[in-house]
Amino acid sequence: MRLRSRIQAARRLQDMTQTELARLVGVQRSAASHWESPTGKSPTVSNLRKIAKVTGVGFEWLATGRGRMTLSSEEALEGMPVALAELIDDDVEIRLIRAFREAPAKSRLTILEVTEQIAALRTGKRRSSRA
Repeated sequence: MRLRSRIQAARRLQDMTQTELARLVGVQRSAASHWESPTGKSPTVSNLRKIAKVTGVGFEWLATGRGRMTLSSEEALEGMPVALAELIDDDVEIRLIRAFREAPAKSRLTILEVTEQIAALRTGKRRSSRA
């Protein structure tokens, strides 16, 4: 199966339109159309990773055709789409989590500490433990 067919299969697995896939990945609809076209361009690795996340398929399968197409329920629960859909109901919180996950690993502790300090000032409560 070619990459374009795997992208289409992943999108259809979630009953998504090309427009929905493009929106979730953060590209124009024409890009999603190109990805599935026999003469179109392939997505970047970054966009391929996003496609795998939003469709709930394994990155290795999507990129190469090897491995499992669908993720186990445990693997899927670790993904942002499931967390966004089932656990988070606040747009600001979603933005915060996305920004945190996109930050370089060495910056994450600083972001956490600043956020905890702001929360402590606001609530008057001190944080109980350090990471």
